[in-house]
Amino acid sequence: MSHRYFGTDGIRGRVGDPPITVDFILHLGWAAGRVLAERSPGRPSVVIGKDTRISGYLFESALEAGFSAAGVDAVLLGPMPTPAIAHLTRSLGAVAGVVISASHNPYEDNGIKFFSGRGEKLDDEVQAAIEAQLDQPIEQVSAHRLGKATRVHDAVGRYIEYCKSTVPFGTRFDGLRMVVDCANGATYRIAPEVFRELGAEVVPIHDRPDGLNINADCGSTHPESLAERVVQERADLGIAFDGDGDRVLLVDHRGRLIDGDQILFLLARDRHSRGALEGGVVGTVMSNFGLEEAFRALEIPFERSPVGDRHVHEALRRNGWQLGGEASGHILCLDRAMTGCGIVSALQVLEVVARTRQSLAALAGGMERYPQVMINVPVQGQARVLVETHEGLALALSEAEASLGDQGRIILRPSGTEPVVRVTVEGRDSQQVQRLAESLARTVQEATQS
Repeated sequence: MSHRYFGTDGIRGRVGDPPITVDFILHLGWAAGRVLAERSPGRPSVVIGKDTRISGYLFESALEAGFSAAGVDAVLLGPMPTPAIAHLTRSLGAVAGVVISASHNPYEDNGIKFFSGRGEKLDDEVQAAIEAQLDQPIEQVSAHRLGKATRVHDAVGRYIEYCKSTVPFGTRFDGLRMVVDCANGATYRIAPEVFRELGAEVVPIHDRPDGLNINADCGSTHPESLAERVVQERADLGIAFDGDGDRVLLVDHRGRLIDGDQILFLLARDRHSRGALEGGVVGTVMSNFGLEEAFRALEIPFERSPVGDRHVHEALRRNGWQLGGEASGHILCLDRAMTGCGIVSALQVLEVVARTRQSLAALAGGMERYPQVMINVPVQGQARVLVETHEGLALALSEAEASLGDQGRIILRPSGTEPVVRVTVEGRDSQQVQRLAESLARTVQEATQS
């Protein structure tokens, strides 16, 4: 379903530029409130949480006012990881949850995304109804029906206990020394405490948000400083979250990155060996070809979905499977959490480390990552139409695929969050991969200028 405002991960953009303006967010709160109130018996409430970027204060107040004007109560959580907001939406019996975050983007960006009362992404049909309501002027309910606002003061403690409950009772990480990069984001209070309470020795870094430093040269999008610190501290491993805490990447004791594909492989192989996998694994069109080959060798069913955790989630539900995710570190363990949670995903890996008494490096072995090059080509207008219809680009793509044969693959994909076409090439020969990616990127660029 095509939307005017909602993208693959809510509504997102540069703060101050439409639609990420205070007047629009106020209107959005009212429109969402009207739609939710019409579909809910009694007096509805919504949960509102945010990450640590400075504009979150502004938009929290705007949403609160919009919901109040629609006669909907607001339950404020303050800075919390996105998956925590999804969990508490369900736990508190709210009709919806609202997250103020731009995830792994810099502080200049922000966005709004919604969860249903079940803690899952809001249905397309409800999003369409909210967009239709945005065409109407704000009509405030009478004074006695205005929504009220309350704050949950023990939200952090609640989610810490929930995260700990996702590993078997008695699990301990005593003797594990780890560096935890909180990306100066929403996990800065919760993640270090979860691991400490389970016995780990934790060295937290990038855990002092100031509203402007979220994701700045840190976290899962910039794990270089984490890798250096792990080696420096002689730690067993490192953990890196993104700004809103739904993604996680790992670093082994040698400072080598363990990405989302390797995390999926590690977890799936362990579960498969114990007869606990419950079906197969869902990746995306961007999952490394080496992951697919590794699962084929283990006879683990593997399916690719379009990019985005929403699509991974849909594929898992359709198949009745539990485990899926993306190379970026967005991992879904549906037998542990309703949505992707970086902390919960890290805990599943740490549980395997503790139970098997093997290093992270050893556990991640067994999957050969094919060399992969991705180039983002800026485009204007309808990038998807360009990729699907341009004859010269189609010819260049066909010739490149023929040169790779069955030793790799190519993906041309318009981004769902940025005005770019992502050119991705994988193969066994790194020099060939680089050459083909650069050639296709030039073709895309030339096509946009013709």
